[in-house]
Amino acid sequence: MDWYKEWFGTRYYALLYGHRDQADAARWVRAILGRWRPQRGERLLDLACGRGRHALHFANAGLNVTGVDLSEESLAEARRTVPLAHFQLHDIREPYPGPPFPYVTCLFTSLGYTADPADDQRVLQAAADSLAPNGRFVLDVMNMDHVLEHLVPVEERVIDDVRFRVERWYEDGFVRKRIHVTDGDAERTFEERVRALWPKDLAAMVAHAGLLVEDITDGPILDRFDPRRSQRFVLWAGKPAAE
Repeated sequence: MDWYKEWFGTRYYALLYGHRDQADAARWVRAILGRWRPQRGERLLDLACGRGRHALHFANAGLNVTGVDLSEESLAEARRTVPLAHFQLHDIREPYPGPPFPYVTCLFTSLGYTADPADDQRVLQAAADSLAPNGRFVLDVMNMDHVLEHLVPVEERVIDDVRFRVERWYEDGFVRKRIHVTDGDAERTFEERVRALWPKDLAAMVAHAGLLVEDITDGPILDRFDPRRSQRFVLWAGKPAAE
């Protein structure tokens, strides 16, 4: 099984990344809405939506939100949390069927998960194909320079009586994590593996998908991107008008 299919749907994932809370998601959504200024009722596609953290705030702002993800467990929680949005199991390497969207988001590093580097281009092409002419796209990933410079090899945390030991390293072009979980008498080990994607390459990949790069920022405050200091690499792009 692909690592992300096993890991993302677990309660341990939600515990470990609980600091990525609704306040964090709200800051992202405010920044995106402030930049795009969509009208109430306009359609937005949230790629790799997870448990619907961002979809909640987009929907509360009056947008018609569709969220897609590969984790049925995450989608089930999203449906409970965000009844105003529509959620569907879907592989983001494929364009979402139906009419194109004026807005598409891909937040919280949803590229680089698979062994095939061509899959990342497929995701970006699918995002472009799901966009309407003059549509807007935003991509948020880790700033790899910052990640590698500040990589913490070992970290231990206890959250709600669950002990996590997280080991991190860089190998063969991937940032890797081994997450060992001790929950009472039960022990489990999970893996994360994300390909190192560099800003220049991502910009070229987005352009190859037929989109026009409009800006590059940090996030979620959207400061100017600094290769050394920025924790996130946020790329803003648009789809050209139909000829």
